[in-house]
Amino acid sequence: MSEFDRDAIQVITCDIFGTTVDWFTGVADQAAEIFRAAGVELDPLDFATEWREMYLPSMQRVRTGERPWAYLDTLHRESLDRLLEHHGVGGHFDDAARAKLVRAWHLLPAWPDAAAGLTRLRERYTVAALSNGGFALLTRLIKAAGLPFDCILSAELARSYKPAPEVYRTAATLLDVAPDRVLMVATHNWDIDGAREAGLRTAFIERPGEKGPHHKADRPGETVSDLTVTDFAELAEKLGC
Repeated sequence: MSEFDRDAIQVITCDIFGTTVDWFTGVADQAAEIFRAAGVELDPLDFATEWREMYLPSMQRVRTGERPWAYLDTLHRESLDRLLEHHGVGGHFDDAARAKLVRAWHLLPAWPDAAAGLTRLRERYTVAALSNGGFALLTRLIKAAGLPFDCILSAELARSYKPAPEVYRTAATLLDVAPDRVLMVATHNWDIDGAREAGLRTAFIERPGEKGPHHKADRPGETVSDLTVTDFAELAEKLGC
């Protein structure tokens, strides 16, 4: 791609899970409470990790047409049901408890730098959430976390999932800009790679604690991006905000 020009960027799209909010802590903390109420001894940290590891494969089955379109809450519920049975505790969780676990993904803490950094970016750019989360999930999550996005662009609008190119291109189309005027911000190599292949510019944001203390997060040297930053504050600085 051509040399990066920050003045050519009109829209900044931000991944949510892991990039903007801390899914690991949020899911593990809520799961711990639900497990205690159910009288189940499961490690909530390991459980959050196992559940997240089912995330990409579940969406891949949708992208390949192996299963019909389903929004993320449905995929999370299917993964949850399999995971509870795998651990032999399915009988301890009724439908209400399972629904509460799925809704844990709707209430996740923002990274400390996110709100202030996004506020700075909005001074110069349109800033949108672009996530595989469903539209309702993202609306609740962003409101609860106090994140100042200009708009929400759920993969649900494209009826596919990142890193499918149509998700990124749908975002550009809906905001009436060329793909190369969009900067995708993410902490996952697969998201950066997907956005770049769809014609977007990219910024990798480092989140070394994204997967918790015992699992390695993606690192910037493992992908190719226009910018690499440690947080949203540094991104705002590099973009002149």
